[in-house]
Amino acid sequence: MKCVRNLLEKLDYELLQGNLDQEISSLVYDSRKVEKDAMFVCVKGAAVDGHAFAKEVVEKGASVLVVSEDVEVGADVTVIKVADTREALAYLAAAYFDHPADTLKVIGITGTKGKTTTTYMVKSIMENAGFKVGLIGTIEAIIGDEKIPANNTTPESYVVQEYFRKMLDAGCDYAVMEVSSQGLMMHRVDGFTFDVGIFTNIEPDHIGPNEHASFEEYLQCKSLLFQKCRLGIVNADDAHVEAILKNHTCQVQTYGFSENADIRATDMKLVRKGGHLGVAYHVSGLLEGDIETSVPGRFSVYNSLTAVAICNHYGVDMEVMKKALLNASVKGRIELVHVSDDFTLMIDYAHNAMSLESLLTTLKEYEPGRLVCLFGCGGNRSKLRRYEMGEVSGKLADLTIITSDNPRFEEPQAIIDDIKTGIGKTDGKYIEIIDRKEAIRYAISHGQPGDIIVLAGKGHEDYQEIKGKKYPMDERVLIAEVLEELGWTK
Repeated sequence: MKCVRNLLEKLDYELLQGNLDQEISSLVYDSRKVEKDAMFVCVKGAAVDGHAFAKEVVEKGASVLVVSEDVEVGADVTVIKVADTREALAYLAAAYFDHPADTLKVIGITGTKGKTTTTYMVKSIMENAGFKVGLIGTIEAIIGDEKIPANNTTPESYVVQEYFRKMLDAGCDYAVMEVSSQGLMMHRVDGFTFDVGIFTNIEPDHIGPNEHASFEEYLQCKSLLFQKCRLGIVNADDAHVEAILKNHTCQVQTYGFSENADIRATDMKLVRKGGHLGVAYHVSGLLEGDIETSVPGRFSVYNSLTAVAICNHYGVDMEVMKKALLNASVKGRIELVHVSDDFTLMIDYAHNAMSLESLLTTLKEYEPGRLVCLFGCGGNRSKLRRYEMGEVSGKLADLTIITSDNPRFEEPQAIIDDIKTGIGKTDGKYIEIIDRKEAIRYAISHGQPGDIIVLAGKGHEDYQEIKGKKYPMDERVLIAEVLEELGWTK
C-alpha cells in the first residue's frame, strides 16, 4: 500500500475533494485493471480519454482519481487535478516504484537510426566488463533471463518504471534503453534523470497525422532528452547537432569522424572474409585503440563508436570493448547467417524505402559479385511504400526476389504486383515467388561466389500475419530447414 500524499511529492496539483493521507492498493491507467482502492489516472490517448471512465472505475472500487478535467463522482472519492495526466503518470509511477532510476544508472539513446543496435552493443560491452545490464527497446525488454516482447520502442511511463524496479530487484547495475521521439513527447521518460543521454542522428521520419506534425517538431522532441540527462553524448557529424543541443542542461561529449570530436574514428576499412562482413577503424581522442565489429557498413562505425563513448565514460577497458564488439550482433539488424564461405546471407528489418536504400547502398560498398534483395511488403498499408521499395531494390540490387511479408487481409499477389510497379521504373531484374520459404530456398540454392544476399523486411519478427491470424515463421528456422533439405548441413 502507498500513501497518496507521498506519491504526489514532485507534482504540482490541486486537491478538488477527498483525503491525501489515505493509502492506495495500486496505480492504474487502464480502466480494465482497476481494483478496490486503486488510484486511477485519467490519461488522454489518441483514441480513448480516461476521463470518460471516471464513474465506471469508481464503481469498480477506485478510491482516487487523477484528472486534468472536471469529473462527476461521489464525495467519498479523492479527486486530484493536474495540468497533464500523462506527465503526472510518469512522476506517480516513479514514486510508486520507489524511484528505481535514482539507483540504476540509466542510459537513454535517441535518434532516427542506430538505437537498437547501439543498445545491444552497450549491453554486450558492459556485461563483458562484469556488470549486469537491463535493456528496453524496439524488439524486447531484457531483465535478467526474462525477455518481454515490445509493443512500443519506449513503453508507457508506468511500464518503464516497473521495468526499472524489476531490473534493480534482479541485481542490474545499468539500464540501457531506446528513447523514441514519441516517448519524449508523451512524457514516457519523465519523472527521473538519465545518467547519460545519446543522440545518434536524425532524418525526416515519423512525420504524419498520428506521429509528428513536422520535422521541426520531431527534432524538438528528440532534443528534450538533453534536458533530462547528466551527460549528453552526441554525434558531431550530424547536421542538426546544434539544434538537438538547443536548451540543453547537461554536460556534452562528442563522437564521430570529425577532427573536432572528443572520440574520433579514423582509418575505416571494410572487412570481408569467409562469408562474413564487418568494418574496422582506429579510435583516438579521449581513448586510443583499434576496433573491429562484425556488423558491416559506415553506420556500424557510428553505432559501435557510440557504444565505445558510453562505456569509456564508465571506465571500461578498451580490450573488453574490442572483444565484445567483435562478437556483437542484434537479431534482425544486419544479422549475418553463415550458410557458405562463398557468399554472404543476412537478415535485416529494412521495411521501408529509406532503410532499404541505406542498407543496399552500404552493402554495395563491399563490391559483391551480385547484390540480391529478397523482400515483400505488408498488407493493409500504404501502396506508396511498395512502389518506393520496389524502385529502390530495382535500382540498387542486381536481382530482386519479390515474395510475401505480412499480407494481412490482402492477397499476396496483389501486393507483389504493386512492388513490380515500382521495379518497372528501373532496369532491375526480378523474379516473384509468393511462398517466403521457397523464395529463400531459391536465393540460397542459386547463390554464386561473391554474392551478398539480403532477406529484408522481417528482421526480428517470428511470425507471418494472414487474414487476422499470426502464424509462426522465423527466417532463421526457414534457412535451417532449407539447408537441411538441400543437404548442406553437416
